[in-house]
Amino acid sequence: MAYEIKQFGILVIVLTTTFLSSHLIPTVVCTGTAIPLEKSKLDDWIDRSIKDFDEKKTKFNNTKSALYRALAAAEAHVKVITVKKDGSGDFKSVTDAIKSIPAGNSQRVLIKIGAGEYREKILIDRSKNFITLFGDPKGLTTIVYDGTAAKYGTFNSATAIVESHYFVAVNIAFVNSSPMPDSRRLDAQAVALRISGDKAAFHNCKFIGFQDTLCDDMGRHFFRNCYIEGTVDFIFGNGQSLYLNTTIKSVAKGLGVITANGREKPIQKSGFAFVHCTIVGTGDIYLGRAWKESPRVIFAYTYMGALINSDGWLNSMSDNDKKSVYFGEYKCKGPGAISSERAKFVKILSDKEAEPFLSMTYLNGNKWILPPPNV
Repeated sequence: MAYEIKQFGILVIVLTTTFLSSHLIPTVVCTGTAIPLEKSKLDDWIDRSIKDFDEKKTKFNNTKSALYRALAAAEAHVKVITVKKDGSGDFKSVTDAIKSIPAGNSQRVLIKIGAGEYREKILIDRSKNFITLFGDPKGLTTIVYDGTAAKYGTFNSATAIVESHYFVAVNIAFVNSSPMPDSRRLDAQAVALRISGDKAAFHNCKFIGFQDTLCDDMGRHFFRNCYIEGTVDFIFGNGQSLYLNTTIKSVAKGLGVITANGREKPIQKSGFAFVHCTIVGTGDIYLGRAWKESPRVIFAYTYMGALINSDGWLNSMSDNDKKSVYFGEYKCKGPGAISSERAKFVKILSDKEAEPFLSMTYLNGNKWILPPPNV
């Protein structure tokens, strides 16, 4: 059952939900060094967790997993191609660079993209694994388009759609430039990026839009030092994702919701974990809402500004509903992190309950996440 909330021109579909027993256990197992409590130690922890490729190569080659052996082979010989708006590179558009990569690609292809705005809608389909988009570290590399749900459907409205595995993006801003939705415009959802492939990493990237900015659709994803901006459900999907040291900014003028997680069943491993993040901006903001049958989202060691509603999470609870949710908070701080007023279905996590989310092993990331390329 669903009902609609309209406030300040924003339409939010809110699903009624309830929680299972407080003894619901996450279906992930933690082994390995935990993310440190002190944010100042985070970079050192990441450096230890994401070791250089040469240190991992032997393990990749000896593993029984064909996928990990494929990663070792792909990284052994990296092909670099360049995109420059002025025509001084191999290509003038990102789309043309992607089209040059053959289907069935098994080699890491690093696409160096010069500073500037590239107005195009890009697709990396499932046949093109091992692609890296590397933006100018000194300038701003922006890929922007104005697709909306009215024209493409929400799922395909994204400025960038990535369906392949082992994708990496560094120093890229993904922007959907469609206007903020209001009550006069139907199907105004507009996605900046949809990631549907497995084992993807984003370093120092920006995702900018309003409603449905980042579609974290499916697969294991790692976000580090990123920036995400939006209004309603602006991080949504059924990915199994870890967000580290990421700034989340609401630009809502009224009611806003950060996450709409799409986990269907408690046995699924998917869920969003935000660790050492910062939430700022405007509006009356909820950390998340129940979208599918069994959403799972946790915030740990995160600064929450005063914009966070005291309930924390947006739900319409009733004793007869049997939908399970796993909304957790762990050692967060800031004026929006006061746990005493949280809704009754929210879990203030114990050390043991938080532990599975505070390690690279949540994603099996120690087996596939590599440092950003040094180019």
